[in-house]
Amino acid sequence: MSVVIVSGARTPIGDLNKSLSTLSPSHLGAVAIKGALDKANVNPDEVSLCIMGQVLYAGEGQCPARQAAVTAGIPLTTPSYNVNMVCGSGLLSVVNGYNHIRSSPRDIVVAGGQDSMSRAPHILNLRTGKAMGDADCKDSMVHDALTCSFNEYHMGVTAENVAEEFKISRDDQDLFAVYSQERAAQAIKNNIFDDEIVPVEVPGRKGSVTTVSKDEHPRPSTLEGLSKLRTCFKPNGTVTPGNCSSINDGGAACVLMSEMLAEERGLRDRVLGRIVSSAMVGCDPALMGMGPVPAIREALRKAEWNVNEVDFFEINEAFAAQSVAVVRELKIPVDIVNVNGGAIALGHPVGMSGTRILITLLHQLKRAGAKRGVAALCIGSGMGIAMCVERS
Repeated sequence: MSVVIVSGARTPIGDLNKSLSTLSPSHLGAVAIKGALDKANVNPDEVSLCIMGQVLYAGEGQCPARQAAVTAGIPLTTPSYNVNMVCGSGLLSVVNGYNHIRSSPRDIVVAGGQDSMSRAPHILNLRTGKAMGDADCKDSMVHDALTCSFNEYHMGVTAENVAEEFKISRDDQDLFAVYSQERAAQAIKNNIFDDEIVPVEVPGRKGSVTTVSKDEHPRPSTLEGLSKLRTCFKPNGTVTPGNCSSINDGGAACVLMSEMLAEERGLRDRVLGRIVSSAMVGCDPALMGMGPVPAIREALRKAEWNVNEVDFFEINEAFAAQSVAVVRELKIPVDIVNVNGGAIALGHPVGMSGTRILITLLHQLKRAGAKRGVAALCIGSGMGIAMCVERS
């Protein structure tokens, strides 16, 4: 039985402490859910299950997926749950939705991802008291999303490890970052993302409302400009703020159902694509950025595809170092990878990104009249996740 993605929608991606920072992750998720349901011509009370990826939970209350679903108008009688596979969370939610429909083919599932990195609080453990002396206050965003739990260092250090292991130079990384920024700028100029973005209304002072409809992070970049930036994670390293992804806020969601049900509902022309296969793998946490390589290979094996038969790839740009290394290891032409820019330009709200790259991929396949695509992400702590999708 085939499972199809009937629609996908996302919010614009906001920068740290900027346009979307006052909104909760569940609010951002709710905006995306509403948008996806509208595009699929599905009423909220027809949804059987809602699954949302999210990484940063501290202070956001019980089950933010449930909060997002109810805010989007999905009835209280419909269950929801969150998944956390760090950067892979938003794609894992779709994998879980696929598996649910395989066992319940009459069900409709909303699957997506949401995060507000701006709202992630600093945390202090006072549960056992502190008789005297200083107490450590941790940044939950850095600690829970960006720090390797095994090696106890920042994800940026893993990018430096990849650069050293796979001989990715500073120029290689900066050039890739320029490509990402230029492609994103061109896509925004040509309104490429309009089909996937749902504008977000942000309440302001004295009843004012600001509508955010464009991704906030893209900026003009040149090799000369990037070459002047200092490295972040090693004194003589190669990873800089210009060649890695940013800290962001956003939400995204897809509507999934069986192909049979989509046919019955007259939605054949709306279907964005069919899920062909998916794969999750583990790898060395110190080289976590290479997780997409075995994940993509395994997903392709399950789909019985050759890498040369894929029309477009969306591979999350956590860092340019690992992006370049992954493309080289898989021997993929760079002109079919992240053709509308990636996370270096657009941003990387950790719980949202997996769904975001899938939605962007599906719309690119549709726009180009192409057939096969692969979405993949590296995952902090040493994993990778990939999905193969196909249009008729």
